[in-house]
Amino acid sequence: MEAFMLHQRIEDDILILTIENGRDNSLTHEFFTGLKSAIDQANNNPSPKGIIITGSGKFFSSGFNLPLFLSFKTPKEVADFFRDIEEPGMLDLFMCKKPVIAALNGHTVAGGLIIAMACDYKIATPNPKAKYGMSEIKIGLPLAVTQGEIVRFGMDSDRNYRDLIYFGQMLDVNRAREIGVVDEIVEEAELINRAKQLVSLWIDNPGRAFSRLKYLLRRPLHERMEKMIKEYDWEDGLKCFFQDDVRKTLEFVQMAMSK
Repeated sequence: MEAFMLHQRIEDDILILTIENGRDNSLTHEFFTGLKSAIDQANNNPSPKGIIITGSGKFFSSGFNLPLFLSFKTPKEVADFFRDIEEPGMLDLFMCKKPVIAALNGHTVAGGLIIAMACDYKIATPNPKAKYGMSEIKIGLPLAVTQGEIVRFGMDSDRNYRDLIYFGQMLDVNRAREIGVVDEIVEEAELINRAKQLVSLWIDNPGRAFSRLKYLLRRPLHERMEKMIKEYDWEDGLKCFFQDDVRKTLEFVQMAMSK
C-alpha cells in the first residue's frame, strides 16, 4: 500500500521510500500512514531486508507541513496529531527490526532531520548548498517528546545537541558530519548504492543478529519515551501553536517557502 507522498519501490530486496511532496517534501498525515505501512511490511516479513529513506529534488525533507500546522484550530487538534500520529510513527521508525538508512539527497531540516536521526545511519552527498539543522527555536515551537530524545540519541554529545537546538543554525554537510548529524559522505551517484551495501552488510549475517543488537541498543530509550508520552500534558505543552507571535512566524515562513 502506497501513500501518495511516500513512494515505494523494491530494489535488490530492499524497500526504498522516496518522500515526494511538492518542492520541499514536507511531512503530513499521509507520510506517517505510508511510513507505518512500510515498517509493518519490513517487520512482519522476511523480505525486504531493510529500508532506505530518501527524498526527491533538492530536499530530503523540510520538516512538518506548515499548512497542516496552520490548519489546527485548537490545542486538542495539535495534541491529537502529535500524540496519536507523529509520536507513534517516530517510535515505530526508531525501533524498526530491519536496518533503516537515511539517504540524504539534499536539505534536511527540522522534522526532516528528526526522521533521519531515527534511522540507523545517515549518508549524505558533498553538495555544498545542502543544509542540515533544527530551526524550531526560531519559529517558536518546542520539540515533542520523541523528537528531542531521538535527535539526542544520534548526536556525538549533549553539547552538540544543545547547540543544534538552541542556536537553530543551518549546517553544511561537513559540519553536520563532525557533530554526528551525518555519518558518511558519498558522491551523489553512489548514494543509494552505498545505502544498499550497508543494509546487506548488516542484515546478511547468520541469524540476522542485527535485529537483536538493534533492539538491545535502542530499547531502553524506547521504554523511556513511551513512559514520557503517557505522562506528558500534550495540550498544555503545545498551546504555543496559538500564540500570536508564533502564528505570525509560521505564516511568514509558509509564505516565503511558497514563493
